[in-house]
Amino acid sequence: MITALSIRDVVLIERLDLGFGTGLTVLTGETGAGKSILLDSLGLALGARAEQGLVRVGAEQASVTASFSLPPGHPALELLSEQGIAIDEDELVVRRVVGRDGRSRATVNDQPVSVALLRRAGSLLVEIQGQGDQMGLADPAVHTVLLDAFGVAPRLQAATRIAWAAWRDGAAALETARATLADVQREEDWLRHAVAELAELAPAEGEEESLAAERLRLQQHERRGEAIGQALTEIAPRDRRSPGPAATLRAASRALQKLGDDPAARAALTALDRAEEALAEAETLLSRLATEADADPRQLEQAEERLFALRGAARKHGVPVADLPELLAGLQQRLAALDTGTAEIATLAARVGAARSSYLQAAAGLSAARQTAAGLLQEAVTAELPPLRLDKARFVVELRPLEESRFGPGGVERAAFLIATNPGQTPGALDRIASGGELSRLMLALKVVLVGGGSVPTLVFDEVDSGVGGATAAAVGERLARVADRVQVLVVTHSPQVAARGLAHLRVAKDTVRGRASTTVTALEPADRREELARMLAGENVTDAARAAADSLLA
Repeated sequence: MITALSIRDVVLIERLDLGFGTGLTVLTGETGAGKSILLDSLGLALGARAEQGLVRVGAEQASVTASFSLPPGHPALELLSEQGIAIDEDELVVRRVVGRDGRSRATVNDQPVSVALLRRAGSLLVEIQGQGDQMGLADPAVHTVLLDAFGVAPRLQAATRIAWAAWRDGAAALETARATLADVQREEDWLRHAVAELAELAPAEGEEESLAAERLRLQQHERRGEAIGQALTEIAPRDRRSPGPAATLRAASRALQKLGDDPAARAALTALDRAEEALAEAETLLSRLATEADADPRQLEQAEERLFALRGAARKHGVPVADLPELLAGLQQRLAALDTGTAEIATLAARVGAARSSYLQAAAGLSAARQTAAGLLQEAVTAELPPLRLDKARFVVELRPLEESRFGPGGVERAAFLIATNPGQTPGALDRIASGGELSRLMLALKVVLVGGGSVPTLVFDEVDSGVGGATAAAVGERLARVADRVQVLVVTHSPQVAARGLAHLRVAKDTVRGRASTTVTALEPADRREELARMLAGENVTDAARAAADSLLA
């Protein structure tokens, strides 16, 4: 419920701080005193449209702060928690500030929020029923929820929701399977060619890295063999016409041998012999290395062909080489869907049919319960109408079937609350058939019957007693008090019969302060309350008879 309302610089209100308790709080005052400003201020805190005309003349901005005390798990707390708004000890403080340019900002517990979120939360905190501004019960979107809360077992609602979820999920799976099969059928030729091509290639995991390493090794081996061969050719030319180092050494030895026992020549011959032996040893070693390095040149060619084939396939399919095995498996799986898809779709279709039947069965049970509840609700509301001077009105709860495309977790129909205010009139939408006063009283009758079915903890009625008096006004007051036994009720009234029912009484007045009009609100004590009721009964000249009548009402 709302516990406090602070208003700063809103139209005629300069500074106002109000506290609210449980039960029925009444607000009275002369016409034009500013009662509507209070409601506009509350609406502003709850996310209503901000206008620059709300800012008091001479002020730069207007602000409204409303504090609420809510039970744990209240929908407003859950909504804000989902949006990351921290709530301490179930206390909620909403604040709205409007600048002179009409721009506004909003906070919840000092945390900035959008006006849209504030409006959503506000609809869960306060419901306003006012002349030409009916909300809540007049909204057709909530009629089914209210009817269910009035007289439909929760287990029937839960069974329908569960059956709907099973049908919806099954239908989604069936649609996905059909779309997959259609895609595969359109691509069948390409899939078969791609699978055959990749299967023949048979890419293996990590193959690119191993092939690249093998290619590098073979390339290095080839270069080593070429170097050894070239060195061997220099030592022992294959062309006999080209003299090699060995022939040169032997020719030099023969030439020196002609010198006989010349000591200097013998030393040179010895050196030439050693050089010839070293050359022969080098030739032997190089021949051995050449034999070891003699690899099959096809190995490098084959490694390169395999590597280039893998990379070509990867480019063709737009994936890395490492993903080719996974790509092949995925394409094979899609191709397999051609064989298994038809059978799978038949199975899923059977399941969807069974889920639909289960849903329709659950929804039929819910519909039957709603039909019974609709009759009981009509009777209960109709019984409340005569004392509210709506004895000629006819309240109807209509269940309207939905097309199958609009079936949902809430069943196969929607409830609509209708009213006919005159005999012979066709029942129509609440806000289109009834006048402002009639609609306000009808909303009150509905609240009397349905107040236990909603989660909004605070109800505001703006001049629900407009145009009525005497016994009808007393009936309005009595019903407001009954509603206030279960939720907090604030009511703006001109009727002393209604005002006398309040547990708290606030008087709104317009005074002149420093040459400017200003709205003030006073919480009335018992004696002041008696005087206010007498004024409401007698007008400006309060008589002893009016005071006696006020005492009677208060008694």
